[in-house]
Formats: sequence, structure tokens, C-alpha cells
Amino acid sequence: MQLPTHVTMVEVGPRDGLQNEPGDVPTGVKIELIDRLAGAGLTCIEAGSFVSPKRVPQMADTADVLAGINRKDGVRYTVLTPNIQGLEAARTARADEVAVFAAATETFSQKNLNCSIEQSFERFHPICNAAKETALPVRGYISCVLGCPYEGDVPPEAVASVAKRLWQMGCHEISLGDTIGTGTPGAALAMIEAVSEVVPVENLAAHFHDTYGQALANILAVLQKGIAVIDSSVAGLGGCPYADGATGNVASEDVLYMLQGLGIGTGVDLGALAKAGRFICEQLERPVASRVSLAMTGTTAE
Repeated sequence: MQLPTHVTMVEVGPRDGLQNEPGDVPTGVKIELIDRLAGAGLTCIEAGSFVSPKRVPQMADTADVLAGINRKDGVRYTVLTPNIQGLEAARTARADEVAVFAAATETFSQKNLNCSIEQSFERFHPICNAAKETALPVRGYISCVLGCPYEGDVPPEAVASVAKRLWQMGCHEISLGDTIGTGTPGAALAMIEAVSEVVPVENLAAHFHDTYGQALANILAVLQKGIAVIDSSVAGLGGCPYADGATGNVASEDVLYMLQGLGIGTGVDLGALAKAGRFICEQLERPVASRVSLAMTGTTAE
């Protein structure tokens, strides 16, 4: 197998994992989680989002979180910014990177962003242009790259079209998200092949959900295509909103264990990462969703 020698793990737990938590997660807990993740060796951490507090109340304290973390050299703290107001808030909070979200299908874009795909690009243009003025990196996310809850299977060329627009707009990295976790390795390979024709593979990232238990298989498949940036969530935080009780984000511990087994470097300490996962799950009073973490502690999933 032709595999990368090093993979950058992008930790999305503090944002993507916590944003839908029903109960209040204290700011101090979020800060400690981020500091623990940075201490484990993760160099890219989604710290929060500057979206409307009415829409995502769990992220209303993002500015306080960024003010409270113990910033570590070499760590990129990213926030989601859906509009110019969010970008300005991110600048004030000294975020290292901002992110914009697009979708690969029209229906999901309308349901999730309340606009068409084309209209979402119109929203993102000012963000990318303003960020460029201060050399603030912009990361682009694409949802539903392998399946849509409303439209079913998604053609690879549809994903490539959205990726190309984000790339041309100035996004330095495009994260390809299997939002509902229905993708399989064959579909993942076809999608990566299509997208890499319009965006350099070194500027692509994989964001696979584990709803159908395919995330690690999909990651292994795209690693062989040159993908060297993988999004994951500590302890498997964050469920799939389209399948009751289903696992959403792939657990960072599980991804790291596989990468270590393949001899791929990450700079991340598995023991420290697992401790960070157990910490946040204790705070949330829920079980760890990482099989590797459970195995390490000698417990089994119920």
C-alpha cells in the first residue's frame, strides 16, 4: 500500500462534537478539554463557532473559550464563521483559522443553510476576501459528499464542483464530510478521484462519520489516494442527527490506533488522547464511544 508517512489529525470534538449537546457544557470544561487535546499532541483543534446563539446556543461562549485556553505554540485553533460578523468575532478572539460550510446537494443546503448552493457561495465570498486581507486561513467544509438524507447517493462530480468553487474562492483546505455516514470505501475512492482532479490532493481532508461502521475502512481507502488530513472527534463525540442512537463522528482514538498500526506518524499520544476523551465523557455523564478507549480501560460497550 502507498500510504502517507505522516497524517495531520484535525480534532473536531470541541465544536462539532459538543454543538448539539442538550445540556449546558460549562465554559471551563470546554477550555480544559481543548487544553488536554493540545497537550496530547493535536495541532489542529476546532475550538467553537461564531454562529447565532439562538441557532446554536452551545457555542455562545466561543469567545470566552478562546480567551481562556492555554494557547500552545504550533497548535491551530479553528472556529466556524458563517458570515462577516462571525469573521470579525473570530479575529477579535484571535482564532488561527476560520471555516465555512457548504453542501454537495441542493436540498441539504436549503435545509441546513437556508439557501441554495450558489447562494452559499455568495455568502462565503466576502468572508474569504476579508480573511485574505489579514492572511487568515479559511478552511472549507462540504457536507453530504457520499450521501444525503434527502437525495440519496451523491454523484462524485457534484462534490467536485463544490470543492472547485471553494478552492477558487481561497479555501486552503477542503474537508469532505460523509455527514450521514452511508459511504463505503468504493464510493469514497470514486469521490476522492473526482475531487482531486480539481483540487490538489494535499489540500483535501476526509471527515467520515461512522453511522454504518464504515469510517475506518473509508479512511484507509482514501489514505491510499494520498489524503493526509483526517477529521475526527475525541471519544466519538457528536451523533448523527439523521439516525436515532447512531454513532456520528469517528472517534479520534480509533483513528489514531489504526494510523499507529500502519506506521503513520501523527505526533499524538494515544494515552493522553484517551484520557481527554474520558474526561469529557465524565463531564457529560455519558459513555465513551471509542472502542479503542474502552479496550484500553478493560470495559466493553453495552
